[in-house]
Amino acid sequence: MTLAALAGALPAPPGAAHAPSLLSPTGADLVMILLGVVAVASAVLVVTTRQIVHAALWLVVTLGAVAGSFLVLTAEFVAWVQVLVYVGAVVALLLFGLMLTRAPIGRALDLDTPNRPVAAVAAVATAVALVVLVVDGLRTAYVDLHAAAGGGSATSTGAALFRTWVLPFEVLSVLLLAALVGAVVLSRAASSTRDRPPARFGGAG
Repeated sequence: MTLAALAGALPAPPGAAHAPSLLSPTGADLVMILLGVVAVASAVLVVTTRQIVHAALWLVVTLGAVAGSFLVLTAEFVAWVQVLVYVGAVVALLLFGLMLTRAPIGRALDLDTPNRPVAAVAAVATAVALVVLVVDGLRTAYVDLHAAAGGGSATSTGAALFRTWVLPFEVLSVLLLAALVGAVVLSRAASSTRDRPPARFGGAG
């Protein structure tokens, strides 16, 4: 029995549409693949470039590709929130922070780290684990985009968020708040240590 026949013999989840063959992708599938390649490539450039302004601009490309993926999935509200909040606010805040703090905007050698091989192995392992988890969990799931038109509106997104996903949403809010407080504490501790005058040892001899 071939893999295609075995996949076709698996029971589909209730309400799931018949999935087309992977050998005949639709236009939406091709656009999703293209956007995924752009998002991954720009994300790699974000963490590998030595110019922090270039990293912020590549981050704009990454977030824009993710927003385009939401548009393909007929989730227009989530796509525009992605553009307005992340591209329009977070990246702009990052650039304003660079300008206000007079951070070096050219090539910086201190942005590199000797732990790059370890970081690369951890990133690849995490990516493989996520891909295996998603493929295993959504192997037979298929959503007909034409039938799901309107499912990404503000009404349906708000209903799903505050009815089904309200607990994970609140947990994520607390996690982000804890990360923000920790970043403030660490930055204040580093600045106070750096501004402390050096201690004097020895006495008058």
